[in-house]
Amino acid sequence: MKEVRYFYVPDAARQTALPDDEAVHAVRVLRMQAGDEMMLMDGEGSFYRAVVTLATQKRCLYDIVETMVQEPQWKGRVHLAIAPTKLMDRIEWMAEKATEVGIDELSFLDCQFSERTTLKLPRIEKIVVSAVKQSRKAYMPDLSEMVSFKSFIEQHTTGRRYIAHCYDEVPRVNLFDELRKGDSDEDALVMIGPEGDFSIDEVRMAVEAGFVSVDLGKSRLRTETAGLSAVMMMQLAKQC
Repeated sequence: MKEVRYFYVPDAARQTALPDDEAVHAVRVLRMQAGDEMMLMDGEGSFYRAVVTLATQKRCLYDIVETMVQEPQWKGRVHLAIAPTKLMDRIEWMAEKATEVGIDELSFLDCQFSERTTLKLPRIEKIVVSAVKQSRKAYMPDLSEMVSFKSFIEQHTTGRRYIAHCYDEVPRVNLFDELRKGDSDEDALVMIGPEGDFSIDEVRMAVEAGFVSVDLGKSRLRTETAGLSAVMMMQLAKQC
């Protein structure tokens, strides 16, 4: 019995053909033919069982035979804001794994000690799409362009908000302990700084804006590890 393949098709219910990159993969790599069954994901909460009606070198047409609306796997949004690392493969790895664990939004910060101030969002988007398909997620995480630290905290003023850092001068509580105290259905946002951490002024600015000062445990973590740890803590807290 053939394994049913999943494809990401935004607005799948109103389309009749796979997007170009998905079509090439379906036809040239998987060698799908008319009559083969596949699953489509629209990234907005629905799966679709579909049948291939036409497969050429560049196109793959389909008919939907069943719509399956998926319930969200958790309540409240899981949002990570992180300063990208100098080596992009590390932040790409983090984006992939965070998507697999479960995240609703991934934002990128330009901080005082950032080693990278630009990034190619389309590249990260492709990695996230692949992770969504692999982990069978019904919802596509939102990806936000890089913004300055100050601009970000001014834009995000509601929900449970945390800034993780390593400064002893600013009292911290453990993120997981703090998450478990509140309502697991609430939105949660965690900010992770660059390899050199946030500046002390940035931490104080965030705390003054209402962010809770937290740590992720006793170990000092790399940026991408800290980001993934924060996502896992948010997810675990929602399941407690």
